[in-house]
Amino acid sequence: MTISEETATVSKGAADYGGPAIEMRDITIQFERPGDDPLSIVRDYNLTLERGRMHCLAGRSGSGKTSILRVAAGLVPPSAGNVLWEGLEVTGLADDVVTERRRGHVGYLDQRGSLVPGLTALENVLLPAVPDRRTRALSRRARDLLHRLGVGDRATYFPERLSGGERQRVAFARALLLSPAVVMADEPTASLDRATADQLITLLRGLLDDGIAVLVASHDQHLIAAADERTELA
Repeated sequence: MTISEETATVSKGAADYGGPAIEMRDITIQFERPGDDPLSIVRDYNLTLERGRMHCLAGRSGSGKTSILRVAAGLVPPSAGNVLWEGLEVTGLADDVVTERRRGHVGYLDQRGSLVPGLTALENVLLPAVPDRRTRALSRRARDLLHRLGVGDRATYFPERLSGGERQRVAFARALLLSPAVVMADEPTASLDRATADQLITLLRGLLDDGIAVLVASHDQHLIAAADERTELA
C-alpha cells in the first residue's frame, strides 16, 4: 500500500542516504538503584536497520523491548553506546537538537496510540507541523493520510468518540505526517482485536514500499512473523 504520492519520492536504496535509517552500536541500558548496583536491562546491543526493512524487538515483558525502542528514538539516552540516524550520531547532542532532528526522522507510536484530548483527529495528526507553523500547508496531506488509513470520516471526531483501532490509526497518520525515514511502534497491536491488528500489520508492511524503515516492539506472533529481521530478548 502506498500511503501517498508525496512519500513515494523517498523510495530509494539505502546507498542514496547517509547511512542506515537507524544504527545502534554497543548499547547498554541501566537503571540506577539506590543502595544497590545498577540494574542492566540491555547490554552491548547492536542493530542496523535500513530503509524498506522491518525489524521486530520480541520478548517477554520487562526484557527491554520498550527501552531499546525509546533509546533508538532519542527519547532517552543510553547508559553507554551510540545511536546514529542515517549517519548522524545523536548520542550526546543537546535535547533540543535531538527533538528537532527526531521530528523529521522518526514517526513514533506509543502503545496506547495516545491522542490529545480536546483536539479532533485531524488536529492530532497535524501536531508535528505546529512548531514550524505548517499546519495549513500540511492539512491536505493530513486528511489524505486519514482517508488512506480508513478513518477519513473521523477527522472531526474527538478521541473519546474513537474506538481503540481508530485511535491507533489516527496516531499512525500523525507519525507519518512529516514523511519520516523510520516509523517506531511500541506494541502497536496489543489493544486491538485480531482482525484490526492484522490490518495494522498490513499497513506497517506497506510503509516498506515507500522506503520507510519500521522498528516495532511486540510479543504478537503475527507481527513478529511479518518482520524481515527480529531480535529475541530474554
